[in-house]
Amino acid sequence: MSDPITGVVAGGVHRAYQAGKAVPADPTVVRPGPSFTEMLARTATETVETVRQGDRTALAGLTGTLPVQQVVEATMAMESAVQVTVAVRDRVVEAYQEILRMSV
Repeated sequence: MSDPITGVVAGGVHRAYQAGKAVPADPTVVRPGPSFTEMLARTATETVETVRQGDRTALAGLTGTLPVQQVVEATMAMESAVQVTVAVRDRVVEAYQEILRMSV
């Protein structure tokens, strides 16, 4: 059985690779793209939707309208989304604390 985070990381690596292919070979050419804030907001929206879908699936599983396999898959996707979000939050907090420790 594979680690659920591995799938999320692999998906992120694939998206980064696809985004990198769109970067022009000439570094003087600048293509407009989503800002860091827009990418972060989109990722947060996708995470919230994953958690909501997991909740809906769990409720449907409790009522017996969905098989256990789908409930487990949705729960694992929800868990991995939350783990990645917490890891990103931890890194942001660490970076902020490092900035606060810098002498001016």
